[in-house]
Amino acid sequence: MDKIKIFKALADETRYRLFVLLLHHEFNVNELVQVLNMGQSRISRHLKILTESGILGSRRNGSFVYYHAVINDENKSLIDYVRQGLENDPGLNQDLQRAEAIYAERKNRTARFFQEIAPDWDDLKHEILGSVDLNALIVREIASGEVAVDLGCGTGELARVLEERATKVIGIDSSPRMLDQARKRFASNGQNVELRLGELEHVPLGDETADTAVVSMTLHALSVPAVGIREAGRVLKKGGRLVVVDFDKHDNPEIRDRFGGPWMGLATAEVRQWLEDAGFNLQRTEQIAVKHGLCINMFVADKDPYTSR
Repeated sequence: MDKIKIFKALADETRYRLFVLLLHHEFNVNELVQVLNMGQSRISRHLKILTESGILGSRRNGSFVYYHAVINDENKSLIDYVRQGLENDPGLNQDLQRAEAIYAERKNRTARFFQEIAPDWDDLKHEILGSVDLNALIVREIASGEVAVDLGCGTGELARVLEERATKVIGIDSSPRMLDQARKRFASNGQNVELRLGELEHVPLGDETADTAVVSMTLHALSVPAVGIREAGRVLKKGGRLVVVDFDKHDNPEIRDRFGGPWMGLATAEVRQWLEDAGFNLQRTEQIAVKHGLCINMFVADKDPYTSR
C-alpha cells in the first residue's frame, strides 16, 4: 500500500465521509448522492481519488458501479482507527443513519422476495440446474466433521444431504417462510439438524463454532456479499472448510429478478478477493454450465490455520 497516497486521499472531509460509509456498506454513485446530498460529479471525483489510493474497490452490476472499502490485513490498523473515531462524531453517524435507510430498503426488497418464493424455491432451482446435482457436488468437497453450517439454508434441501458428513447440521436463513418449508422437510426425521432464523451478515453463532460452512446460491442475494464471507470465516474453526456456490457474472436481469437479490451473479475474481481478504486459502474453483446459458461457480477454500480472524 502507498501510505502517502492513502493519507492524502483521506485528508479531505468528503473523502473521509465516503470512506466511512463504504466501510459499512456497498453503494453506487446515485445512492451516495442521496446520502451526502452532493452533486454526482463531485462524488465521482472523490471516489476516483479514493480508488486510486487503493483503499476503495469497485465492481459493476448491470449499468451501475458499486464501491466498497478494501478490508484486509494490510489496512486493518487504519480501519480500526477510523472506526474508533465514529463514536464521538455526530456528523458521521448522521451519514450512517441515512445510509442505513437506503441499505435497509434494499434488504427489505430481497426479504419480501424470498418470503413469497419459498414454496416454489426448490422447483425454481431445479429448473435452472437441470440434471446437475449441485448438492452432491458440494458434499464431495466436505470431510466428515462434527458441525456443518448451511448459511442461507432455504428449504433445507442441502442440509438434508449434509447430514451424511456431519454429526450436527445448523441451517440458518433470514426468511421465516423458508424455514417453515425446511421444518416440514425434517418433521419426521431430522434429529441432527437445527434450524435458526438469522441473517448471513450477522450469523447467530459464536466464533469458531463450525468445522464446515456452505453458502449455496445465496451470496448474490446479500447487499454486501463480502460481509457474508467474513461472517463465514468468523464462525469457522481454524483450518475449517468453506464451500461457496453461486451464479457466475451474467447480464440477464430476468434471472436476477427470478432469483432475488441485487446482483447479476458474482465474478470469479471478486469472490477470490473476498476469500483472500477474509483469511481463506483457496483450494480450487470449478465452473458448472447449467440451463439458460448460465454458469455456476464453486469455490472451495480453507480458513487459514494461523489467521487472527
